[in-house]
Amino acid sequence: MNPEQNLDYLAAKHAQKTVEAGLDENLITKTLGVLQENGVYACFLYLMANNSSTAVDQILDMLKEKAFGFNPPPRTDTDATDTDALEFATYITADLQRLLLAKECLEQMLIYARYGAKAADKQ
Repeated sequence: MNPEQNLDYLAAKHAQKTVEAGLDENLITKTLGVLQENGVYACFLYLMANNSSTAVDQILDMLKEKAFGFNPPPRTDTDATDTDALEFATYITADLQRLLLAKECLEQMLIYARYGAKAADKQ
C-alpha cells in the first residue's frame, strides 16, 4: 500500500509538523475536544478564533493531501488561509461520508499531535 494513501501515516506526518511548528499541548487538546463534541466546522472556527494559522494550515494540508476532491481557485489575498479553511469546511460537511472520514483523520492527527507535544515538553 502506498503510504500516501494510509490515513494513519498522513495523520502522523502532519501531527509531527504541527508539533515542530510549536503548537502547544493545551491548544491541541482543546481543539480535539471541540472536534469531538461539536464537529469539523466548529474545529476550524475554533482554530481561527484563536489565531492559530499553523494548525489550520496543517489540517488543510493533510485533508487536501488526502484528495477529498476540493480544489479551490488560487488566491492572492492575505486572508487566503481563513477563506480556504471555511470553504473547505463547508465542502467537507456537504457530504456525510466525506465528513466522517475527515473527522476521523483530524481526530487521529490531533491525538498524535497531543502526545507529540507532551513528549516535546518533557525534553
